[in-house]
Amino acid sequence: MILPDSPATVVDPAVSTPVGRPDPAPLRLPVAVVMAVAAGLALLLAFPPYGWWPLAPVGVALLAAATHRRRLRAGAGLGFLTGVTLFAPLLVWTNLHTGYLPWVLLSLLQASYLALLGVATAWVSPLADRIPAMWPALTGVLWVGQEALRDRTPFGGFPWGRLAFSQDDSPLLRLAALGGAPLVTFGVALAGGLLVAGAWWLVRARRGPTVRSRWAPAACAAAVVLLAGGLAVPVGAPSPGDQVTVAIVQGNVPRLGLDFNAQRQAVLDNHVNATMNLAAEVAAGARPRPDLVVWPENSSDIDPLRNPAAGARISAATEAVGVPILVGAVLVGPEQGQVRNAGLLWHPGTGPDLEQLYIKRHPVPFAEYVPLRRIARMVSDQVDRVRSDFVAGSEPGVMRAGPVVLGDVICFEVAYDGLVRDTVVGGAQLLVVQTNNATFDEAEARQQLAMVRLRAVEHGRPALMASTVGVSGFVTPDGRVSDATGFNTRAVVVRQLRLADGRTLATRLGVLPEVLLAGLCVAALAGVAVLRRRSAGRPGEAADSPV
Repeated sequence: MILPDSPATVVDPAVSTPVGRPDPAPLRLPVAVVMAVAAGLALLLAFPPYGWWPLAPVGVALLAAATHRRRLRAGAGLGFLTGVTLFAPLLVWTNLHTGYLPWVLLSLLQASYLALLGVATAWVSPLADRIPAMWPALTGVLWVGQEALRDRTPFGGFPWGRLAFSQDDSPLLRLAALGGAPLVTFGVALAGGLLVAGAWWLVRARRGPTVRSRWAPAACAAAVVLLAGGLAVPVGAPSPGDQVTVAIVQGNVPRLGLDFNAQRQAVLDNHVNATMNLAAEVAAGARPRPDLVVWPENSSDIDPLRNPAAGARISAATEAVGVPILVGAVLVGPEQGQVRNAGLLWHPGTGPDLEQLYIKRHPVPFAEYVPLRRIARMVSDQVDRVRSDFVAGSEPGVMRAGPVVLGDVICFEVAYDGLVRDTVVGGAQLLVVQTNNATFDEAEARQQLAMVRLRAVEHGRPALMASTVGVSGFVTPDGRVSDATGFNTRAVVVRQLRLADGRTLATRLGVLPEVLLAGLCVAALAGVAVLRRRSAGRPGEAADSPV
């Protein structure tokens, strides 16, 4: 076995490399830099709004090749370069109305996790050299480990940009029914690992006639088979339940941007008026009568429990349509200076049902609340735009609305595995995502819709996304989107849905697939540490510098 930068010869039984022919050296740094940038671009183009999902494993392969056999500092730098290339444009919607600083800080923070991935990839190079057939699996578990860390730190993490969320049109999306988003990420990274292993075997084949050159095309073929093999996974497995008719009301806002909050009455009126129009169409026979109407997040930023006029407007809408409305409301309290982001069921005749109330469990740091406010203000006084901190709820968003039990999550919560699963375990037959995209753009909305598609497949449930400005729409349990609305428009869409009961394998397993894959990541990193110590003590072999 040989470690990076060692001049000694390798005898590798796995590939039968002749004595006297050293392993390929690391790529020249300028080439590696270009590949790191190309990796970030390939990953970016895999996500909505571009949707070129086959580029995701290509991006994984490029980063793995760029960091292979490099010193750890170089691995960190190359990973960070890939991260900036990916996250800066992917998250550009965060600066549309808040200035550049939040966007820059968030992009750099997310890129730092890919820097850690670059270090880890460089670190495990000796193991990949010794057993090249392990390279694809190593790549897969390293990506899952990186995402597991990024999804939870700091302040509860930010899972945007997970490999799994780039596969909404890919056959690999079906893997979500078996192991959720972590298994989809593993599948994408495994395919990327097969590509880079194939390229490695191809280089080795050119260096000696005894190398099994057919392994290179076999690895690439295996990557293609893996990508297509997702079609063999059955989806929509839970037993179908009753049919219900659901309406999404996308009322729109007078102006996009942060000042939608200054238009609170207009936004509420838009949703009330759109619902009144729906009721008139139902009365005229032009639309089927819904069993439930869903309004988006922030459809009533005037607390309807404290403001009689706002409550009266919502009651008028429910009386007109004659069915419950799930209202996205901002509620004052429970203490002074605090507010809550809520999904609130409002019934005709009886009004708000405080027993059927969901409080958002994962408020967004620095957007809905400011952790370490004094320190944050030293960085930017823009944090004072968040005048009142949103308080987190503690219970899953499981509500019974007439004939349907729905599982409600609000906005970015759809990115968090456990928050969605909790509603299904609690009995939800329909997944509902209430969101407000008025402070972002269409790209962000389409990225969010891709997450809804994954959740529908993961749990075998019909799902919907209701947005103030779009994109809103319904998703079937096999991930297909129906009745998607335009962006920055008013729209009302009505659809009959078949509810689902039962649980997919992913629902039953919960976090276990991620724990196992992340555990293998830790084991690989620890195993290479042992391997490096042993190699450092052998004559004629040299360990890579840790810096």
